[in-house]
Amino acid sequence: MTSTTADYDLVGVGIGPFNLGLAALAEPLADLRTLFLDARPQFHWHPGLLLDSARLQVPFLADLVCLVDPTSRWSFLSYLREHDRLFPFYFAERFHVPRREYDHYCRWVARSLPSCRFASLVDGVGWDAGSARFRVDVTDQATGTTSRVTARNVVLGVGTEPVVPDALAPLLGAEIFHAGDYLHRLPDLAGARDITVIGSGQSGAEVVLDLLRRAPDHGWRLRWLTRSPAFAPMEYSKLGLEHFTPDHTRYFRDLPAATRDRLVGQQWQLYKAISAETIAEIHDLLYERSVGGGQPELTMAANVDIRAAHRVGASYLLDCHQTRQERSFRVRTDRVVLATGYAARRPDLLDPLAHLIDVDADGRYRVDGDYRVAVDPTVTGGLYVQNAELHTHGVGTPDLGLGAWRSATILNAVTGRTAYRLPARTAYTTFGVPADAEPVPTAPATPALEQSHVVRH
Repeated sequence: MTSTTADYDLVGVGIGPFNLGLAALAEPLADLRTLFLDARPQFHWHPGLLLDSARLQVPFLADLVCLVDPTSRWSFLSYLREHDRLFPFYFAERFHVPRREYDHYCRWVARSLPSCRFASLVDGVGWDAGSARFRVDVTDQATGTTSRVTARNVVLGVGTEPVVPDALAPLLGAEIFHAGDYLHRLPDLAGARDITVIGSGQSGAEVVLDLLRRAPDHGWRLRWLTRSPAFAPMEYSKLGLEHFTPDHTRYFRDLPAATRDRLVGQQWQLYKAISAETIAEIHDLLYERSVGGGQPELTMAANVDIRAAHRVGASYLLDCHQTRQERSFRVRTDRVVLATGYAARRPDLLDPLAHLIDVDADGRYRVDGDYRVAVDPTVTGGLYVQNAELHTHGVGTPDLGLGAWRSATILNAVTGRTAYRLPARTAYTTFGVPADAEPVPTAPATPALEQSHVVRH
């Protein structure tokens, strides 16, 4: 281990869109020294799903900075100007931009910010009580040399990890893989006759649509299974979208933990469903291919749970259960694409701090309104998280539209001042009891009868 190289006010671990937005908003703050570290050689946002036709599900204003500071030099409009794309964008009249363009925008910001350092693997984060600083140990991926930086505050933006069903985890490989690797694994689909996609979120729908478009050239038979109750559209009404506001986040945080856990599951159509446009494209393609009695190459089934999987010869048998009919059945397939989503997990790099982090009964972080993780009182520095607080902050946690707000909230907390002014109200909907409501008096409890007054008949 080499000696400590520098001391920072804030070190970000991981450079995805959320920590990149934090870096962009921190850049003009002259009184804040920041460093952001990522093990990858450069920024890429879900490269395995950058399909040509895929678009963001949020408007372009949900970039890294705009919803907090639209004048920032790191806005999406600034990116368009830098790349001489303002007029093409203007004439395209696109509120939702291609995912590939969003990725290119983020890479432009990441390359331009001196605080962002790639090929830097964070091996561990610990706490030094003597200096009242976090210790961040780093390995340079290019040279293998190690160093240590210190920081008053650390922000975890390590992202989420692919979720793989237990039944299929032992079979992961070239023929069964997560949708996050889809574009990289296309060559592994060669020679398959039957392909099954599991999961009915946006990624699953985009994979199915791409496979449908390619199917005639490869002779594939396709199957789309989900345990969700339907291949449902995402809630996208104007008032429905107010669930992705700070107002709803504050309301959600004040609910009992059991209520929060129940609500996250019930609100799946707010953040786990499919855009209406993608559903329409799939339906239109199936309709066109059924003209003249043609049989679409796709079987779709909801309410299907995968209970087990086995390799049989060159194929796989999936043991399935129709949850509403309570009927079990099997399907045989050659390849499986798992569009089964992502989840936050505590990274191993926090092991040196694990005994100082306060977690709930399910081992999850306790996160306050400033996105600060509850830690032992001896830790005077701030440990913050981005996109690891779904259980405390609700469905807006993974949404790009709340990224700039969360970053500004963290910066206000770290600096101890209003580095960024944030509006007090962000929704027309009143979540919870209206301010002008009159309280209902609580009825006094009826006193229990004394035993001597009870008459038994």
